[in-house]
Amino acid sequence: MLIVKDGEKKYTTLFVVVVLLATTDVVFAVDSIPAVFGITREMIVIYTSNIFAVLGLRSLFFLLRGAVDRFTHLQQGIAVVLIFVGLKMLAEIWHIYLPVYVSLLVILVCITTAILYSLYSGRKK
Repeated sequence: MLIVKDGEKKYTTLFVVVVLLATTDVVFAVDSIPAVFGITREMIVIYTSNIFAVLGLRSLFFLLRGAVDRFTHLQQGIAVVLIFVGLKMLAEIWHIYLPVYVSLLVILVCITTAILYSLYSGRKK
């Protein structure tokens, strides 16, 4: 990843790619912290979810990219989930707390509905 040419150290393109991939993994992991706080306040869950996020988000990103290409309304479903998580976090300011199972149920319904609607509208075309 480092080449010495004419006495000058130069980084290869592979080094730049590895640095960019590691940076995007960290950015995605940090980006997921508010979502985890929307589900739980247990520190062990927050730490482990971010560790797994750093380890597996790159492959999950490519899977999601393929899913978005296949399911045309998945982006809207994910947007509704993110809005829900944001509203849930804001509601906690006024001491309104939703149980974890309600949050997971809303997320499951939103994603499932988006996938089913994508399949339905794809058949229609």
